[in-house]
Amino acid sequence: MSGFVGVIVSDPWLQSQFTQVELRTLKSKYVSVRTQAGQVKVGDLPSTFAKLRAFADTFSENDIRAMLKESHSDMEEEVDFENFLRAYLNLHGRAVIKNGGKKLKNSVSFLKSSTTTVQHNINESEKASYVNHINTYLGEDPFLKKYLPLDAATNAVFDLVKDGVLLCKLINVAVPGTIDERAINTKAVLNPWERNENHTLCLNSCKAIGCTVVNIGADDLVEARPHLVLGLISQIVKIQLLADLDLKKTPELVELVDDSKDVEELMGLAPEKVLLKWMNFHLKKAGYSKQVTNFSSDVKDGEAYAYLLNALAPEHSSPSTLNVKDPKARANLILEQAEKIECKSYVSAQDILEGSPNLNLAFVAKIFQQRNGLSADSKKSTFAEMMTDDVETSREERCFRLWINSLGIPTYVNHVFEDVRNGWVLLEVLDRVNPGSVNWKQANKPPIQMPFRKVENCNQVVMIGKELRFSLVNVAGNDIVQGNKKLILAFLWQLMRYTMLQLLENLRSHSSQSQGKEITDNDILTWANNKVKKSGRKSHMESFKDKSLSNGMFFLELLSAVEPRVVNWGVVAKGETDEDKKNNATYIISVARKLGCSIFLLPEDIIEVNQKMMLTLSASIMYWSLQREAPGGEPIDILDASPSAPAEDEAAQDGEVPNDDATNVEKDE
Repeated sequence: MSGFVGVIVSDPWLQSQFTQVELRTLKSKYVSVRTQAGQVKVGDLPSTFAKLRAFADTFSENDIRAMLKESHSDMEEEVDFENFLRAYLNLHGRAVIKNGGKKLKNSVSFLKSSTTTVQHNINESEKASYVNHINTYLGEDPFLKKYLPLDAATNAVFDLVKDGVLLCKLINVAVPGTIDERAINTKAVLNPWERNENHTLCLNSCKAIGCTVVNIGADDLVEARPHLVLGLISQIVKIQLLADLDLKKTPELVELVDDSKDVEELMGLAPEKVLLKWMNFHLKKAGYSKQVTNFSSDVKDGEAYAYLLNALAPEHSSPSTLNVKDPKARANLILEQAEKIECKSYVSAQDILEGSPNLNLAFVAKIFQQRNGLSADSKKSTFAEMMTDDVETSREERCFRLWINSLGIPTYVNHVFEDVRNGWVLLEVLDRVNPGSVNWKQANKPPIQMPFRKVENCNQVVMIGKELRFSLVNVAGNDIVQGNKKLILAFLWQLMRYTMLQLLENLRSHSSQSQGKEITDNDILTWANNKVKKSGRKSHMESFKDKSLSNGMFFLELLSAVEPRVVNWGVVAKGETDEDKKNNATYIISVARKLGCSIFLLPEDIIEVNQKMMLTLSASIMYWSLQREAPGGEPIDILDASPSAPAEDEAAQDGEVPNDDATNVEKDE
């Protein structure tokens, strides 16, 4: 695989107006229009630009057409990519003027001048904290120990990030086992494509643990742009520190609630909200009269920390801390107490006084890890048991949650079954994968107090699903509001599958000129088998339920068929034992992500041959392969419709999604 080149524009000034991520986004849109029409004409631009939510509230399609006519008398005139960019810039400039110079609503910051002429200030205290975290957790890593410890006073961390190994290793610290380290390129000197592979593996793995990586590309990490690198490290560290704020990992959290209804609500909270709830629980018991609502202004005076440490570690605390009048002196005393329970590392006294939200959150999360002060109440623990999903349901919920968050929608999903019940998240997802399908004038934005407003949202969700030819027999919006897990999972699967098939259909029509031909699951199956056969291998997949897939050999041979050097056969096991199957499955996922596939399955999905996940894995590999075959195509993740690489906005939307046993949904009567 060649090294990362990016989208090149012959006009240097025009190139300078966009970031590479933005150029890739616009290139994919341009290619998609050309795919459907054979060429791009001026007359194609109004409908294309009108679909962008950045312009939706500013210009109508007719407005855009009128503005284009000012500079283009012939609407049949062919438009090349550079003129496409110039038309976009002109429209964007007019939109900004019309909005009084304000940033456009839902804009993804397309003008590079708005992102590169502004100085991104690096928080040196945060950098020092994260460097200390890296030194602590990766200091003994066999590959990295020759580079560590890093000096926080220098930019050594950014230099080390450039080859991609550090971030991959940090991901595995945060969520062990996410990346099979056999897939990381760890030579002393890496060439450009090896570095690019590591960064691609890193970004796809970040999505797989819940990071938001919209508008971050491999090239940003190759260049080690400080504000983006620190932002990514911050998310990874946060995921690590908040990992235990989950009822399944820390069932003692049920002590924070009174009944089963409250447990259900607790499960739907973001980890940082659970952390605040935990903190206030102990502060109330300790006699602290205020409510802490954030990790910034509410903790700046240090009083909350003093009460919290007195309650959790009384043997190391002193009531005199509360009597200190000087906030800085109090902060220093707090850190002395925290150090005795190994919790000082993330903040300085100045960070407390300045109310640094990221570092204060890390500080409190570390205290929770060391001393949560909760007891296992057997009576309350039954509440948590009542809310526990079966293993397969939990894995599917995880997959859909990560996929939704990878799309770059405004709302971040923490728990699918709770967060979709008001319908708003599903409307955002539908609008992302099928632009223009949602009537936002009839949508109700959270917080929603009246139950019938939630039903209205969910009714529109079901209506759009039926328009997309999903199988929704006897399903109504109220079923989603009531949290019917079976129906929610079935709807999300059809939505994910619809997105995959539309992207593949669009790309295949571009590469084979088979415009309008609907793609099916069987097409993906046939493509995969043909690829393996043409490579001279003998593996064969009868269906996505084929039990022989459990040893991983078919997918390893498929990956090798689309990119011969990507699989290191020296580390592949025969797949005869359970351990061999697990090793192969883990390796397959990392190799696919390294190649460029945005996938959210787990090794268990391959070992157990989960039909849905086998389809998504096959489709993702197919999509990557077709991208390379399509002239002018830019890398787009099949399961990632985020602004950093969207193609679905212009994907063919008229084809019926074929139903099969995996997508039929019928409400139980």
